[in-house]
Amino acid sequence: MRFCLNTDCLGYMPFEEMLDTVAALGYESIEIACGNWSKAPHIDLDAMLASEETRKNYMDAIAKRGLVLEVLNCSGNQLAPNEEGKQHQEVVEKTFKLAGLLGIKKIVMMSGCPGGSAEDHTPNWIVTSWQKTVELAKANGIEKIALENHGCQMVYNPETLIRLRDAVGPMVGMNLDPSHLMWMGGDPVTAVHKLGADR
Repeated sequence: MRFCLNTDCLGYMPFEEMLDTVAALGYESIEIACGNWSKAPHIDLDAMLASEETRKNYMDAIAKRGLVLEVLNCSGNQLAPNEEGKQHQEVVEKTFKLAGLLGIKKIVMMSGCPGGSAEDHTPNWIVTSWQKTVELAKANGIEKIALENHGCQMVYNPETLIRLRDAVGPMVGMNLDPSHLMWMGGDPVTAVHKLGADR
């Protein structure tokens, strides 16, 4: 296991200055947010997809500091039945494609909160879109999708994760974010025990 930092917390720094800072702080790897609820301060998703040279220079800059790009993040609500949901889904698909091009095996994202239509005020528990998401991830060489446990999403605790995982398979796990659990009144230790090492 490597000590990893989501670089959004240093979003005010340019990319290379951020890398220098992360290395100086003793981190071993980084999580880069590619868009949706993040402003993606340290990556231009379209530029990375368009140019092999851009991807090489990006990865070289990371490796030069002795760091590893551990995971890409595309957290948002890609299941929302509106224009924002469509835009978020586009970022998810681009992030998966970039992961394939870079050989990144892990993605962090939200499970989303689906509705039957743009006018719906209550969520539906539907997994069709997640079955497609898992297949798309596999097609891009992704091995693990770590879902942020967050309120107002399909997956917000161990029970809802297990329910989704039973429907779509073992690729889906949890990004155990204690800050989410704490503000929602959860107990991160209980969640770890409930999920076990393989979740």
